Amino acid sequence: MGEGGRVAQRRRTRRAILEATTDLLRSGAEPSVNAVAEAADVSRRTVYLYYPTLDQLVLDATIGLLNVDVDAALEREHSDDPRQRLRTLVAETFATMEASLPLGRTLIRLTVDAPAPADGEPRRGHRRVGWIEWAVEPCREQLGVQRFEDLVSALAMVIGWEAFIVLLDVRGLTASDAQALTLRTAWAILDAALATAE
Repeated sequence: MGEGGRVAQRRRTRRAILEATTDLLRSGAEPSVNAVAEAADVSRRTVYLYYPTLDQLVLDATIGLLNVDVDAALEREHSDDPRQRLRTLVAETFATMEASLPLGRTLIRLTVDAPAPADGEPRRGHRRVGWIEWAVEPCREQLGVQRFEDLVSALAMVIGWEAFIVLLDVRGLTASDAQALTLRTAWAILDAALATAE
């Protein structure tokens, strides 16, 4: 299996673990690693590989439940213009983040405190990466593989909990000002990436 296939498989495994946890939460059950592993059809070791602590997994799943509106909004967006897609993504993620800021702060703390993942695996962020990939998908062919991946990575630095909290705590911006700045920055990153592909 090539590197792309392994990455896709890891994403599917992570998604299965997260969906199993979400289903348990929706049912009112108290998720345990054993219950999640059984529902996701993976081993306990695999669950811990992706989520070193149960707290981190449950929190990520809880935030996922809050992000249902983001997924729905992206599905309704039919534009092939990456700038419009980024506008939709930033607007929807900010609505979610502002409403669940304490959860976001906790998620970052748990991520920082968690043991380092093996083999360069990301500690979290698969949902955000998927959204960003969707937003700039129309540019994939024009950019090529490496430039596209670099664009997604650059956008991940400005769209998400970490940047939102920096803008609130370090810069003292209001949520609406932070949203506007995030969108302008995302557009600038996009424009710069497209300029290098010309």
